[in-house]
Amino acid sequence: MTTVRYSDGQLLRARVALASEIDRRSVALPSRVVEAFLNVDRHPFVPVFYREDPNGLHRPWWAGEPADEGWLREVYTDQVLVTEVDEVHAEAGSPNGQRGVPTSSSTLPSLMADMLDALDVRPGDRVLEVGTGTGYNTALLCHLAGGAQVTTIDRTERLVATARARLCAVGFEPTVLRADGADGHPAGAPYDRIIATCGIQRLPRAWLDQCAPGGLIVAPIRGAVARLTKLSDGRAVGRFLHRPAAFMPLRSGAGPGPEAPEWERERPTGISFPALDDPGFSFWVGLHLGGSRDFRETVEAAHRSWLDQNRPRREWFTIEAGPDGHVVSYAAPDGTSFRWVL
Repeated sequence: MTTVRYSDGQLLRARVALASEIDRRSVALPSRVVEAFLNVDRHPFVPVFYREDPNGLHRPWWAGEPADEGWLREVYTDQVLVTEVDEVHAEAGSPNGQRGVPTSSSTLPSLMADMLDALDVRPGDRVLEVGTGTGYNTALLCHLAGGAQVTTIDRTERLVATARARLCAVGFEPTVLRADGADGHPAGAPYDRIIATCGIQRLPRAWLDQCAPGGLIVAPIRGAVARLTKLSDGRAVGRFLHRPAAFMPLRSGAGPGPEAPEWERERPTGISFPALDDPGFSFWVGLHLGGSRDFRETVEAAHRSWLDQNRPRREWFTIEAGPDGHVVSYAAPDGTSFRWVL
C-alpha cells in the first residue's frame, strides 16, 4: 500500500487539534505531556484501523489518495482506534469485513495523557512499558525520557516487529522485545517508571521486583488505573486515578488466576443491571468478588442493601501492593470505610 503524504501544515493542525481536545478532557496536564502530543505524530502508528459497521463487521480503513483529510481527522480525534480483531491486524483485514473481538488497539489519547501525567516521566528515567501495541505510546515515552531509556514488550512477533519499524522510521530507537508481559524484562531492571497499557487483575510480582525503590508504577487494575510508589521494603502504595480505564487484558503465559470461591459462582444477584453500569459501583463489586470476573451474575447477598444505597467513587479507593498480595481500602467522606485483601 502506498504511503500517503500529508503536508507539515496538515500534520501540525491535526496534532494541535488532538492536544487541544486532550487538554479539555483531562485534568490540568503538565506542559511536557502536552508538548509530547504536539510533537509526536499518531498516524504513522495507525496507517490503517478497523471501523465497525451496523452489521457488526470490522472493516479496515486506509488513508486514501490524494491525502484524505477525513481519515486524518479521525486519527487525530480523542478516540480508541481498533487495529486488530481476533489477532487479524487491520493491514491484513479483508475489505469485506472481519468478525470477532478486538485484540489490540491504539488507546484513547486523553487516557494516555492522564497515565503519562501520573507516571511523571523525566529525561533520563529508565522506563518499562508492558503492552507495546501500535508503538504510539512508546513514542511519547521516548519523547519524554529519551529513546535509549525506554524498553517496551508485547506478546506477538508481528506487533513487536511492526512497532519497532515504525518507531525507527520516526526517529526513535527504544528496546522493543517480544516477551510475556507478566514477567516484565529483568535484564533491563531496575526501572524508574513502569507503565502497563493492558488490563490486569493484580500487579505481577515481577513488576514490583523490577521497579526501583522510589519508582512509580501506573497500571490498569480491574478497570481503574492505579498509581503506585515502590517503597524500600518491597511494597508499593498509592491511589487510583479519577477516571475509568478499559484496556485489552494482559494475555500471559502464567495461566489463569485462582478459582473463585463456590459462593461467588452460585449466589444470584439482587442488583439491577442499570446499577452495574455505574463504573464506581462496578469497580467496588469487582473488588468484593475477588476472582470472579462476571459480577453481573454474582453479588454477595449480605451487602445488597448497602450496595443499593451507595455508589462508591473510584477516587475514594487506595491500594497497597506487596509481594504476597494486594490490599484495597475504601474511605468515603461520610466516614464509611472497608478493606479487602485480593
